[in-house]
Amino acid sequence: MDYLKYFEKAVVYIENNLKENITVNDVAKESGYSYYHLTRLFKSMFGESVGSYIKKRRLVNSTKELLYSEKKIIDIAIDSGFESSEAFSRAFKSIYKVSPMEYRKNRIDVFVGKKKKLELDFMKHLMENITIKPVIKEIDEIMVIGIRDNVILENNSLPNLWEKFKKVHHIVPNTLPSRRAFGICDATSKIHLVSENMEFNEIIGFEVSSYEYIPDSFVSKTITGGKYAVFTHIGSLESLDKTYEYIWGTWFLSSKDEIDIREDFEVYDERFLGPDNMDSQIDIYIPIK
Repeated sequence: MDYLKYFEKAVVYIENNLKENITVNDVAKESGYSYYHLTRLFKSMFGESVGSYIKKRRLVNSTKELLYSEKKIIDIAIDSGFESSEAFSRAFKSIYKVSPMEYRKNRIDVFVGKKKKLELDFMKHLMENITIKPVIKEIDEIMVIGIRDNVILENNSLPNLWEKFKKVHHIVPNTLPSRRAFGICDATSKIHLVSENMEFNEIIGFEVSSYEYIPDSFVSKTITGGKYAVFTHIGSLESLDKTYEYIWGTWFLSSKDEIDIREDFEVYDERFLGPDNMDSQIDIYIPIK
């Protein structure tokens, strides 16, 4: 993977010149790759074009200026590489679904669109630990029995919920032979408002054949059938946040598929070999229309 050093060089150049009027040709010259090879390989390995990466990184920096400075929006627009506040507002709203002024008023540093710099470890993750292009699947509804709790991304409280489920999973009734486990999140319907300190409901449970004889300590949840974009995460769960960072920070912002108002969820089947196993695989289902 020696060629990664060329992409790292390209990214360093981009990050150092985000406020300058740089072009993809400039990036190619700095990286040592031809324009053709840089653009083709960058998109195939990282899921977006060089130009898209530059634009989104500029917009992410603008969100910090909006939230944590008193700079005028027109000045932020110019610093972000836009010729006018109108052009900046259109580009900003296409990602964050609100105008720069509304974003400033909301005072929420949202998770979606929080595109971080392409560090070397993240590049390797995209190449080795995730399917960049999702598989589109149509599924029937799935019945799940498990436990529910409120979780906060910032506190990384999900592992605690899984530990609770491990202690009681053996008494889940009506389980199927596959013993597929699910982690179901209800935040998709308000994904543009999700921040790292936002509290949301998470359900962890097994797929079941019916909802008969549910103990009081459990809840039932029916996953709605329909179309989903399915990503496969490979490796330990320690790097799962990087996979979600790609889904909501790159794929979601570039995809032509429209997110549907249904829960997204994770599937743990026979390919899941344990949270620390580097050969483990889990599927992440994102609802689309």
